[in-house]
Amino acid sequence: MGPLTVSPMGFGTWAWGNQLLWGYQPSMDSQLQQVFNLAVENGINLFDTADSYGTGRLNGQSEKLLGKFIREFQGEKRIRDEIVIATKFAAYPWRLTSGQFVQACRASRDRMQIEQIGIGQLHWSTAIYAPPQELALWNGLVAMYEKGLVKAVGFSNYGPKQLVKIHDYLKARGVPLCSAQVQFSLLSMGEDQMEIKNICDCLEIRLISYSPLGLGMLTGKYTPSRLPQGPRGLLFKQVLPGLKPLLVSLREIAEKRCKTIPQVAINWCICKGTIPIPGVKTVKQAEENLGALGWRLSSNELLQLDYAAQESPRRMIQNIFQTK
Repeated sequence: MGPLTVSPMGFGTWAWGNQLLWGYQPSMDSQLQQVFNLAVENGINLFDTADSYGTGRLNGQSEKLLGKFIREFQGEKRIRDEIVIATKFAAYPWRLTSGQFVQACRASRDRMQIEQIGIGQLHWSTAIYAPPQELALWNGLVAMYEKGLVKAVGFSNYGPKQLVKIHDYLKARGVPLCSAQVQFSLLSMGEDQMEIKNICDCLEIRLISYSPLGLGMLTGKYTPSRLPQGPRGLLFKQVLPGLKPLLVSLREIAEKRCKTIPQVAINWCICKGTIPIPGVKTVKQAEENLGALGWRLSSNELLQLDYAAQESPRRMIQNIFQTK
């Protein structure tokens, strides 16, 4: 991934500090540290976060926890030094200049107490609702890269057209674009997502696929009569009834492979040439996600899953911030 070497799968930390959607409590921190240690000890070195992860007074909690866990990691120094933190900077309406964006980057670095951030990413584009702000955000990426605050730069939630624009702009400024992060899974493989993937391949940008398990809809744990609590339950109620063909195929392949449904869904993302970053809250989830590594779906299995996804009448709702 640009100048960095990362594992074929990373872990997402959206839930680390988010009480509203994921039910975070500070009492979970000890288990989250076990999750982090288990991941790193098993070769995972990419962790995705954001300066907006954490609700209310816990804003930035995900970054704080990651920094703490890195400092307290008891393993080899070489392994600790290879950890890559990819954090995203929110395009808040008050961040109107490149200097304010650089300030946000310094704040993230201070929260994590690290010398240099692995990948600094724009969390979303403002092209749809505040076009003048967009150039300031791009210049902010350039500035944080030139000042050595980040080793590489990337972005999140950019559509195909805006992706090409930011790539060309950064290239003209001498800043390589190393990653593009979008919602990419068997639930969100529409025309735009596949076009983004093709463009990334052509421009040698690595695609990071967030929500590879569709917020949990591709785990096999939930049914229309057994839904998660909170806001996710409302979304699941709309989408799950139309996922039967896909879930049946996932279960069939999982049983044949002696794998679990989430492991098959994550492996599909890897086989498509992306780096999935499933979210983790528990040691059990981390252990299961690690089982997605070390093997590959066959071409026939990939075709079966692609067809099942197309036959399923419902899709994941695309992020409202993704541009065209």
